Amino acid sequence: MGGGGGGHDPFDIFQSFFGGNPFGGGGSSRGRRQRRGEDVIHPLKVSLEDLYNGTSKKLSLSRNVICSKCKGKGSKSGASMKCAGCQGSGMKVSIRHLGPSMIQQMQHPCNECKGTGETINDKDRCSQCKGDKVVGEKKVLEVIVEKGMQNGQRITFPGEADEAPDTVTGDIVFVLQQKEHPKFKRKVDDLFVEHTLALTEALCGFQFILTHLDNRQLLIKSQPGEVVKPDQFKAINDEGMPMYQKPFMRGKLYIHFTVDFPESLTPEQCKALEAVLPPRPSMQMSEMELDECEETTLHDVNIEEEMRRKQQQQAQEAYEEDDDMHGGGGQRVQCAQQ
Repeated sequence: MGGGGGGHDPFDIFQSFFGGNPFGGGGSSRGRRQRRGEDVIHPLKVSLEDLYNGTSKKLSLSRNVICSKCKGKGSKSGASMKCAGCQGSGMKVSIRHLGPSMIQQMQHPCNECKGTGETINDKDRCSQCKGDKVVGEKKVLEVIVEKGMQNGQRITFPGEADEAPDTVTGDIVFVLQQKEHPKFKRKVDDLFVEHTLALTEALCGFQFILTHLDNRQLLIKSQPGEVVKPDQFKAINDEGMPMYQKPFMRGKLYIHFTVDFPESLTPEQCKALEAVLPPRPSMQMSEMELDECEETTLHDVNIEEEMRRKQQQQAQEAYEEDDDMHGGGGQRVQCAQQ
């Protein structure tokens, strides 16, 4: 009757939430959104040099594209029929009996129409895509790795994933995976490197050449009279990683020094060192007080191995104690029953 032009489909609200008519039909087609295709994610292994200097990599990928001959219809005539197996929904429901009065209902794509909801007559199938609506294509993408990019950072190619009819094409995403470097460690925009000094170098001065990630040779040297202590860090400004999208700004390069001590010294070497080094701290104790002290013997130990052995011993003792408690408890119960 008249006056219906301004009304609303009563199922439009349901459809906006659930994407369909509650009674299984197609419902109103107004405002129907295209579903979005899945993104395709590829890991891309890069070296620390690649992230420092920047690089580009060409990668060949296979993907599906809409058939150019049938324009994604799958048929010569452009016609299709509603799938009888799923009544055009593209999905089937299967029921599993889990037990008495218990069932499980599962939804899965229809195997007859591959989830499309329609079928094509064999004689009407497109000769190019054989009714699949898409054909395979090889595509070469050039991935630009910019200076300063981070491990785990994503490089996205919008709309380059598999195409499908009535579907918004997803993206191809490359996730950077930095390979471990034998010399440098990275922490955000800073670089860390380990260097071992001989005791003579630590006390009397050192210089060495460090090859950087761009093959520059850096001369690293101590100041005159400077002494480097074991486990000490020193930094060089602006020799760390370039900052992403600010390649002229760089972090710091930290050098962690360890000092290699000699295994032992001869009496002559000790006397020579005592002649130039600061004197030993004197002990404020009398001979009588020293005589009353108990002498001890120091021996070498691998502390990591020592701690591991103690943990194993404690675990074994705890297991045996637990076993004894259960065994003893059982015996006491038997005695009480007698």
